[in-house]
Formats: sequence, structure tokens, C-alpha cells
Amino acid sequence: MTDATTDAILSVARERLVGSPRERLGDWAASRRLLGLGRAPRIVPVTDAWHVGVLLIGDDRVFATGEILRARHDAVRGYTAESQRARSDRAAAAHRGGFAEGEVVHLGWEELDPAAVDRGERSGILSLVAGVPHVRWSAAGATRPLADYLDDLLSLR
Repeated sequence: MTDATTDAILSVARERLVGSPRERLGDWAASRRLLGLGRAPRIVPVTDAWHVGVLLIGDDRVFATGEILRARHDAVRGYTAESQRARSDRAAAAHRGGFAEGEVVHLGWEELDPAAVDRGERSGILSLVAGVPHVRWSAAGATRPLADYLDDLLSLR
């Protein structure tokens, strides 16, 4: 499978993923004023995809993961760290935007361009190494052949 294009590798993965649960990707909604008052920030659903390691594989698009959180009702909670408060605020914004309580939400994802990778360009965490599509699965780690990476992760399902 070393001569396969990035799209071909992703197509094989999609075939193997049929019937597996998908997760939704969200993004911040533009804030509108209602009766002169600003609305609370919301994260709204954009699309859905299969979560496979560092990739989110959609029907015809692929994304790099970003932050992963669970939507939940806004509630007064005590926090020892400001980062915990900010994460809780994002989870509440997802719930206000239409995600169900406890639903996984992907935020800060990046759309990748498989065609650019096949042309030899880098697209986010995807690149072409010696003519073979590779994925960088860790910020500090080396790249790994995309087909092998997906095969390993999908064999665990």
C-alpha cells in the first residue's frame, strides 16, 4: 500500500469505519444581539467524523484533532485553577449551542488537504515522506506512514 494516495488510504479507513460511532465537531458561533442584549457564547455543531487517534475522518474531509471536551450544563462550580474554569465555560458553551449533556465535542480542529499532501506539500500533521503519506501523531514524535497508523488504530476497534 506504499504507492497509495492519501485519499485512497483514507477511503480504505472509511470503509472499515462504517457502522462505528461518530463524534461531532463544533465551532464558536458568531454572537448576535437579542433585544439589544448580547447572548452568551455558544459552540455550535459543524459536522461529524470518526475519531481515529489524531485524525477526525469525515465522509469526504479529514481533520486534525484539537481540544476534546464534553458538553454540560452551565453550573456554579468552585475551581482552583483558571484553566479549569475556562474549560468548564467551553463545555457550557457547547451545551448552549445544541450539544447534548455529556456529548463529546471536538473544538479547535484543523481541516487537512490530502491532495496537497499528494503534491508533496505539508498539510497540518500530514506530509509526504519518500513518496509515502505520513502522519505526525505526536508534537514531539516522528512521522509514521499513514496507512500503518490507521491500520494499527482500526485493528483495535
